[in-house]
Amino acid sequence: MANCCLVPVLRNVLKFAANRIAFNPMEAMNFAVASEDHNVYLFDARNFEKAQNIQKGHVAAVMDVEFSPTGEELVTASYDRTVRIWRRDSGHSRDIYHTKRMQRVFRASWTMDSKYLLSGSDDGNIRLWRANASDRSGVTSSKQRQSLEYNKALTQRYSHMPEIKRISRHRHLPKVVKKAGEIKREELASIKRREENERKHTSKQFEARKSEREKAILAKVK
Repeated sequence: MANCCLVPVLRNVLKFAANRIAFNPMEAMNFAVASEDHNVYLFDARNFEKAQNIQKGHVAAVMDVEFSPTGEELVTASYDRTVRIWRRDSGHSRDIYHTKRMQRVFRASWTMDSKYLLSGSDDGNIRLWRANASDRSGVTSSKQRQSLEYNKALTQRYSHMPEIKRISRHRHLPKVVKKAGEIKREELASIKRREENERKHTSKQFEARKSEREKAILAKVK
């Protein structure tokens, strides 16, 4: 029997190592990549020219990523000792989970009903989280349900107001993670300024600009 050599149909080289790949259970052509550069990249297998979305927020390597059973959200685990939940079409996490004793998180997973998350960290513990931190699993009366629905409707109705937006987006973070985030933003701003100055004074000013989603791909090999 002749030896069969398997080769990839298409190969993209990213700038940093990919720690995990997860396919969307509802859309088999879409997948997410957990990268060493602190980001999560969403790709469409039908078009490898650029990433469909980049999700930023972690301040250390992303070790794991997984889609929810509905395919609408993702959960990530990172070396920065946090678990984050993302909407598929959003660039920033909608929620951040952490505890004082939790160390580097290597694994995160959804339950089949999309209501809970499981995380495994370097401190030897497995933790169970609610996918929506404000939800309560106990039985609620009709009056309580009406109150919750009314508050939710009010939040959505006035979500464009700065005060409501600030409250809904605010999350408590460990000091180490918060400080690392500030340092990272300063470094990225410095890199961007340097690139712009270089572009202004070299022949790069005549080249077409690449979007952030295109810059993630270092090379494309057929």
